[in-house]
Amino acid sequence: MSENQNNQNNQNNQTIIVLDFGGQYKELIARRVREQNVYAVILPSSAPLERIRAANPVGIIFTGGPRSVYDEGAPGCDAGVFSLGVPVLGICYGMQYMCAALGGKVERGVKSEFGATVVSVDKNSDLFYGLEEKQITLMSHADAARETPPGFLNIGVSENCPNIAAADPERKFTACSFTPKLSAPKTESLCCAIFYLEFAARPAITIRRILYENP
Repeated sequence: MSENQNNQNNQNNQTIIVLDFGGQYKELIARRVREQNVYAVILPSSAPLERIRAANPVGIIFTGGPRSVYDEGAPGCDAGVFSLGVPVLGICYGMQYMCAALGGKVERGVKSEFGATVVSVDKNSDLFYGLEEKQITLMSHADAARETPPGFLNIGVSENCPNIAAADPERKFTACSFTPKLSAPKTESLCCAIFYLEFAARPAITIRRILYENP
């Protein structure tokens, strides 16, 4: 069996869980993962920890959602998700929830960001490796992570938000505020791909292959 066949078989036997916090792009997020030949299953954020653990995921993605994390009754997940020992990627509301749940501070932003928004990313970070520093992404949020949790590093900023993306390399927790709609060449698609390839499974396939062989 060839190395490529082995890689694909390894990927096909792994699962990424997409926890849905009410976001409209949950299917697109799952599709981005499946484009890497990886099984992705969508579960409600309220799914019991036992159900999540039973799926034996190699990584978990939090979707966006229409609520504010500080609203009464705002959706959340079992805190045990953060203790499963697998990488977690939070997107939009998912980022804000992650920050609030892990000791950061989320509040109403000085200015809402909707539609095409220019962000500056740390192109040496794992999540944005290989991308240009300036990216045009699709935003849809009025809240912002004013303080990131302990252990998190800032890896992205916008004009109105000092923490548009952040990561905790030790625990492999990563978060970004933009939605996974392809508003700039390959940005969001690659973020989901890089999350899987670099943070979760780490198969014998490189980010450079994704960058340069999949235009």
